Amino acid sequence: MFSGGYKYAGYTPARMITRAEVAHVARLARLGLSDDEMDQLASELDHILDAMQELRQLDTSAIPPTAQVIPLQNVMREDVPRPSWPAEAILENAPQTRDEQFLVPPVLE
Repeated sequence: MFSGGYKYAGYTPARMITRAEVAHVARLARLGLSDDEMDQLASELDHILDAMQELRQLDTSAIPPTAQVIPLQNVMREDVPRPSWPAEAILENAPQTRDEQFLVPPVLE
């Protein structure tokens, strides 16, 4: 993927992300970046990887894996049946209808 071929676990702080690597990823993502933007992104990505390297050195063996750090709560309303709109009111502005359904042109032959 990257010209250096490193994986994250093998990243060392001395390893710099090159402009060529940023340009390669930008091309894959179809991003048009200026030279200044590529330089800035290379620098920002280096800082991110440096911070991740520092975090990797922490002892997390006593910390259980966590998917969510705060309790989840369902914020959806109860599913209560209620009367629906009349079909005539829904279909009155449709260009074409048939048997109380929208009539649309076929998309596949």
